[in-house]
Amino acid sequence: MNRTVAALLALALLGACRDYKMYPRLSSPDGYVPADQYARYGREQAQEVAIGREFAAAYRGERREQRAAQATDAVAYASRLPDVKSVVADSLGYRLTVQFASGWRVGVVPIDDGKRAADTPGLPTGGRAPAQ
Repeated sequence: MNRTVAALLALALLGACRDYKMYPRLSSPDGYVPADQYARYGREQAQEVAIGREFAAAYRGERREQRAAQATDAVAYASRLPDVKSVVADSLGYRLTVQFASGWRVGVVPIDDGKRAADTPGLPTGGRAPAQ
């Protein structure tokens, strides 16, 4: 009886463990203000959404070198935007820290809503997506 209860308890605890695939939960737009609506808040917000969309579009996989390549592509895109002063990548955490010319600093995560940066409303010129 005790062994059965212990085995069932161990099975229940094992089933409660979550997987460590962070990207699908992080890049999902569920529960957030829609990206197009947020982009309409201002020029820098539009650039933030465009960076997040290009960050998601550059996704290659979960391995370390794939994450690093994704972050490198997103940093290259963000650096071309007119108001971006600096970009620092955390490739293992799927985050970019972007500082704008106004002094505003924001963390950017991938926005996987099926759109590219060029689809972002309010994006200033010079914010085109790279050719694929």
